[in-house]
Amino acid sequence: MLRYCLHRLLVGLGMLLALTVLIFTLLQLTPGDTIDAYIDPNVAMTKEAMDALRTQLGLDQPLPVQYLAWLSEAARGNLGHSLQRFNETVAGLILSRIGPTVLLMGAGLFIAIVIGIASGILSAVRRNTVPDYSLSVLALLGVSSPAFLTALLGLYVFSVRLKWTPSGGMLTPAADFSVGDLLRHLVLPAAVLSVGHAALIMRYMRASMLEVLNQDYVRTARAKGVKEFWVVTKHALRNALLPVVTLIGSTIGLAVGGAIFVESVFNWPGMGLLLISAVETRDYPVIMGATLVIGACVIVVNILTDLAYAVIDPRIKVA
Repeated sequence: MLRYCLHRLLVGLGMLLALTVLIFTLLQLTPGDTIDAYIDPNVAMTKEAMDALRTQLGLDQPLPVQYLAWLSEAARGNLGHSLQRFNETVAGLILSRIGPTVLLMGAGLFIAIVIGIASGILSAVRRNTVPDYSLSVLALLGVSSPAFLTALLGLYVFSVRLKWTPSGGMLTPAADFSVGDLLRHLVLPAAVLSVGHAALIMRYMRASMLEVLNQDYVRTARAKGVKEFWVVTKHALRNALLPVVTLIGSTIGLAVGGAIFVESVFNWPGMGLLLISAVETRDYPVIMGATLVIGACVIVVNILTDLAYAVIDPRIKVA
């Protein structure tokens, strides 16, 4: 297991290094001159002044030198300063926004996992019945609905028409903090974020559960008179969870993209809203820093998911 953990850690570090190369390269390929993001378009600058600024920022160096300089600073935790918020560092902005995003994603994935696993088990146990058909149709609708469309529909129905939840933000402005107020703002964006992931988990859980329920050891347990509840929960569920855990690990990466849309619709002050704002204003240090942190978090989660296999399926330890 120690060798397996070290191997996964080295693979993760390689992926993180490749991610830094990809981020730097893609930003270099964006239209326009990078120096344009550092100057005020309303203030005239001479060519000599622009060349001096370019030299000061290191933009006159070859691209490999620029990349190594950025990578060296990023490895020390220095992601630079925001171009739009001159007094704030990129690391400080990310730290102030990562908490709300983790809260939103955690709540959304928790809802998705609970609903997806429970509905998948129910659909498999009640195969070819009305509950099975109903859940399959709902899962198909959930998978087919883009996060942005689901967010707008949820906002219109539950906030505008029914007025059950606030229309945006994380807390009520000018009000004292309370957990109840936070939950009122959280429930709708988290539920919207969970829709597509719950549908995917339900479909995988159903397929995996049906396969396990047809195994010989399950039929043997039933033949010995074991109650159906224990057959499903003790004998079948644990073995059926392994492919679902794989899906959950990859779902976290997909949830990052969904969170960006959800945060923009509900004005949730997280990493997604920060990244969208940075793209709109061409704030390159924030774009690079936020993308790097998000990518690193996804890589870490994937490593933890691989390590969780051994907890669920002891056969992996032997392998």
